[in-house]
Amino acid sequence: MRTIKKYPNRRLYDTQASAYVTLAEVKKLVMNGAAMVVRDAKTGEDLTRSILLQIILEEESAGVPMFSEAVLSNIIRFYGHTMQGYMGSYLENHVQSFMDWQSKLGANPQALSPEVWAQFMQWQNPLMQNMFSGLANPSQNVMAQMQEQMQKQIQKNAEQMLGVLGLRT
Repeated sequence: MRTIKKYPNRRLYDTQASAYVTLAEVKKLVMNGAAMVVRDAKTGEDLTRSILLQIILEEESAGVPMFSEAVLSNIIRFYGHTMQGYMGSYLENHVQSFMDWQSKLGANPQALSPEVWAQFMQWQNPLMQNMFSGLANPSQNVMAQMQEQMQKQIQKNAEQMLGVLGLRT
């Protein structure tokens, strides 16, 4: 596991390379699949998520954003919602399924232009249907978990209400 320390002056220090690195260099590590953690140099606190979010923010602000305002708004709406935990796993499962599917194609993500991708999708409709059918399983599993959690919460609330009314058996 590669450790990067973040100092109070906002500089990032790669302990493996024994050198200061930029956010762009940390992005390259992520793109290359390097396992890493970013820690506060003083407290040791794990700052990996905040650094990754900072990279996403920079990517979204420069060039062509991946997420529309509607998608970002919907993601924000899940914070504090009873389904917050499931939304994260739902997104994670689908992104992972897409990555697995892409690796099965043996495609370099930079090599596929939108035009080439559109042509490929048109030529491969039956194949794509079979590949994407595998995406339904993570969705079904997440939905089943969500339904189960909702049923448990409804049952718990009903028991509490009956207890308050003195009707608990």
